Amino acid sequence: MEPVTHFLFGAAMGRAGLNRKTALATVTLTLGAEAADLDVFSRFGGSAFALNHHRGFTHSFLGVPLVAGVVVGFVYLLWRLRGRRTRNPDLPPRWGLLFAYACLAGLSHILLDFTTSYGIRPFWPFSERWISWDIVFIVEPVLLVVLILGLILPALFALINEEIGARNKRPHAKPHGRLAATLALLAVFAYWGLCDYEHRRAVAALQSRNYQGVDAIRVSAYSYMTNPFRWHGVVETPAFFATMDVDSLAPEVDPEDRMQIRYKPEETPVTLAAKETYLGRVYLSWAQYPLIETEQLENDPVDNPVENARAAYVVRFRDLRYGYPGRDSRGPLGATVVLTRDLQVVGERFGIRSASTKKR
Repeated sequence: MEPVTHFLFGAAMGRAGLNRKTALATVTLTLGAEAADLDVFSRFGGSAFALNHHRGFTHSFLGVPLVAGVVVGFVYLLWRLRGRRTRNPDLPPRWGLLFAYACLAGLSHILLDFTTSYGIRPFWPFSERWISWDIVFIVEPVLLVVLILGLILPALFALINEEIGARNKRPHAKPHGRLAATLALLAVFAYWGLCDYEHRRAVAALQSRNYQGVDAIRVSAYSYMTNPFRWHGVVETPAFFATMDVDSLAPEVDPEDRMQIRYKPEETPVTLAAKETYLGRVYLSWAQYPLIETEQLENDPVDNPVENARAAYVVRFRDLRYGYPGRDSRGPLGATVVLTRDLQVVGERFGIRSASTKKR
């Protein structure tokens, strides 16, 4: 899930009543809800390294208390720099409770990321297995609107009350906005419930039919933005992959008759060598429906002139869960391995960033 939703979800948890137990609760929950994405700094190790470590330790149950400790330490530093002042002097910070809140916020981050198709590895390092719920898009405007309204409407109503003279005479009144934030969180869970129901209907529709006379080995359905009734279906058979849209409201598979069939390519020494590279191993451990294509180079079309002198094959990795109609799945979430004629690696790329070309 993108960062804004994480921040808003943490702030809503604070406003829903947790900020009445200790000072600094809302800021701790807000920062703690996004702190797991500190793994973004793994990008400095190259794009392949970042793919391997993204949503790893910081997104695991083992990592939650350690990330929470960092958050509470940062909040403590801010509190000291502010002269140990808080908005309500009668409500001091309770650091043990704030640590528990930061852990709760970390778990909320894992939950939100689990709802998307990218997946998480919550049992790292004991298991590298990726799991995902696949019910919402990575940027979900419905959730953004619900959470924003739950946070700003109370402030707007408070401003209106001040304008008409209904001022709160208590200098240190309890924080307002509890009801709106609670309703916003409940609305998030209700939306997840709707998406889960429609997702199950879409998967059942995909499983209920065969494809070119062949039964599916496995099927999946991935969400579109803002529309819980339209899904990107991916089907695997022994010989090919099929992708199509699914209308879960009907339910109907491929309502616009635009199914695409992609046959599985034959395994070759070139593809085997690409799979054994650092990027190949990492990508295949993450991808759910990998499709590997090989291009033999003739006139050195690779961009890097150093690679041009030696490059003979380009092996492209795609994950069909991102092969939405009209979108290039080789883009930000595709990967490329460049090999010489003797199958030595001279280039690895994930997405649009260059990964290290050194042997791993």
